[in-house]
Amino acid sequence: MAFRKLSGALHRAKLASQPVAKDPLVPADDKKPIASPKIISDEENIHLDTETAAIEQESEDDPEVAALPREVRQLVSLTDNPELPTITFRYFVLSVIFVVPGAFLSQMSYFRTTQAPYSVFFVQIASHYAGHFLARVLPTRRVRVPGTRWSFSMNPAPWSIKEHVLITVTAASGATYNLGYTPIVLAELYYGQKINPAVAIFFMFAIVWIGYAFAALARQLLLYDPGYIWPQALMQTTLFETFRRTDNSSPLARRQMKIFFFSLLGMILWQFLPEYVFPFTSSLAFLCWVAPRNKVANFIGSGLGGMGFLNLSLDWSNINWNGSSIMLTPFWTQVILFLAFAFNCWVLLPAAKWGNLGSYHHGLMSNSLLTANGTTYPVLEVLTPDFQLNQTVYQEYGPMYMGLQKVWSTFFDYAKLPAAVTWILTFGFTQIAGNLKRVLASHQKQSRTRGQGINYQYHDRLNVLQRQYREVPLWWYFILFLVGFVILAAAIGCGQLFIPIWTLFVALSSAAVFVIPFGWLYAISNYQISTGSFNELMYGYMVHTPAGQAHHHPCGPSTYGAIAGDAWYRAQYMLQDQKIGHYMHIPPRTVFFSQIFGTILGVPVNYGVIRWIINTKGDYLTGAKKDPLNQWTGQSIQSSNTLGVQYAVVGPKALFAEREMSVLPWSFLVGAGVPPLLYLLHCSFPRLRVDLWNVSIFFSGLALFYGNVSTGYTSAIIGRYVVMYHFYRRHFDVWRRYSYMVAAAFDAGFNFNLLLIFLFFGAGKQVSMPQWWGNNGDSVERCFALSDD
Repeated sequence: MAFRKLSGALHRAKLASQPVAKDPLVPADDKKPIASPKIISDEENIHLDTETAAIEQESEDDPEVAALPREVRQLVSLTDNPELPTITFRYFVLSVIFVVPGAFLSQMSYFRTTQAPYSVFFVQIASHYAGHFLARVLPTRRVRVPGTRWSFSMNPAPWSIKEHVLITVTAASGATYNLGYTPIVLAELYYGQKINPAVAIFFMFAIVWIGYAFAALARQLLLYDPGYIWPQALMQTTLFETFRRTDNSSPLARRQMKIFFFSLLGMILWQFLPEYVFPFTSSLAFLCWVAPRNKVANFIGSGLGGMGFLNLSLDWSNINWNGSSIMLTPFWTQVILFLAFAFNCWVLLPAAKWGNLGSYHHGLMSNSLLTANGTTYPVLEVLTPDFQLNQTVYQEYGPMYMGLQKVWSTFFDYAKLPAAVTWILTFGFTQIAGNLKRVLASHQKQSRTRGQGINYQYHDRLNVLQRQYREVPLWWYFILFLVGFVILAAAIGCGQLFIPIWTLFVALSSAAVFVIPFGWLYAISNYQISTGSFNELMYGYMVHTPAGQAHHHPCGPSTYGAIAGDAWYRAQYMLQDQKIGHYMHIPPRTVFFSQIFGTILGVPVNYGVIRWIINTKGDYLTGAKKDPLNQWTGQSIQSSNTLGVQYAVVGPKALFAEREMSVLPWSFLVGAGVPPLLYLLHCSFPRLRVDLWNVSIFFSGLALFYGNVSTGYTSAIIGRYVVMYHFYRRHFDVWRRYSYMVAAAFDAGFNFNLLLIFLFFGAGKQVSMPQWWGNNGDSVERCFALSDD
């Protein structure tokens, strides 16, 4: 113990000798030295076991460490070496290598029946080894930029963990799909209107940049507070830290990497069973085994078309349906989601099927629009050439119906949004208000330090270390927003994007309202609320007013949804990646640059994929030709077109005229009213811990399930109890060392497996698994009565 205290004293004594780093492509004054951070070099890092024990001992006396949550101070390095390189030639090379194919694959996946997602964990793993390879083979000479006095070294120093982080952040920003593809593709394929390529590309840039700019609304409130751990960011940080300690020859880190790669390989091999060879394992319906020809038992037990009662799954995609949630999301969140599933499938579904929950019994678990007799509604036939509702044809086919499960799913989909706002205004108000006071105090202190942007809100170790780096000024975000806004206003004003100009202001204003509540919930629970079809619904209401009569184009809702949806969606992911930078001690301005650079690389590739698919697969997507592989079906595009007709052409008022759907507008009142009532109950009876019952998450769980898939939820709650309750509470040492590592390995292995299946069995000639007992063609669950029905 005396040695640990002496070691800590020696580390603090080294501060005076620590030089200030210079990033190769950042101005020399970008970093400001501070007076009292505890900084050591990577070479001086001790092994994790000793380091953790020292931190635990130090936290008893050091308020900087004690201010951090337990898992953060044990999983994140509390030391920094500011001399490590960040933006280098290697960074640019590897960013291009990983972002370009990622943007291509991610965008292409949204046109196919089966998808092979491009995992950020793949980039995180592969870039580590690629970076070490470049550090060995690249020459160390300096290269002058032609026409300037700038020069750079092709290989300035050994491979840096900070380069590794920045490449992953760049890929997270650029190696993804772009939400703006929907109106671009819809307009050309279904309505013969090609959007100008320049307008399309700049539209895709604009919605991303506005989303990133909106991160400034919540940054000071949600990023620096140590209480907001951002679980996904903490998981990725754990993997980074393991790579760093492996480079420093830590025995525990080597064991962790062995566990990681064994778990990775195991998941890659295992997923061939449920995904291809043995689909029976994806949904184990025990009641169907007992009574394979009994319709009631089959409906109760089936997870693929039934209630999923006593149903288990061995398919990681079914178990881990919320992305690493078993080993990542707090247990209280997972309990709420499971109870929402149980109420949805084990209460509402039987009430709808055998009770009097609703009078319309066609397509109970369908998410399509239906006619009165249960057939799919011919939505395109009710359009006039100028995209108005053809009343004659509409009267002939009759009103549009939705299956009952889709009705209550839509109800809670709408209710969760006002619930998120009123929940934070009640249960989260005290914490947010306290953070806001600290923000204002911090700005006053900044004004006395000549506005250097240094964060003085919090005094934990991580924030103290970050004070040596200059903050991203607010005007950077403002310029980013202004550029995106001007692009959108110009394109809409010239009639290029199908929506009236005034709806742009509504879209951005409504998105701004959701940034903080949604970001707050994501930061504490790792549950990201989606807006679903809310934006399209709001657009439908707006254009069915006198001001919007000339804007009933079916592409309007998807355009409006892309603008409003990406504004908060990208803001959350920008904050999450900046939290990774905060954990890994990366200069904030460098993180900001890497995020914008990622979009500059990715968006043109996204548009190139769109053009290639329209030109070569367009007939398959529209149904003019039959795809022999049955892959280029464009189901998401068809769903967007259905929403466009549903909200822009028919209109919400006509849609909600039917008795089963007339209850939907009341969802907003329910969502807004329940959190205040629960808050009053919590104030009266605090021991009931009603504050843990987040209804916005509960409503999201009720809205999540549709489309005949109810398997995996029971398996998930069992796994979550073991990992996030039993091990977290009783074996925390084991949990902190391996939980996030195994979670990352399983996610990466699952994505690798999908990619391998796509490349080997679906990219060219489709190769089907021969029929056998484990992949029965009538029912892989062997619920034969249900399939016959």
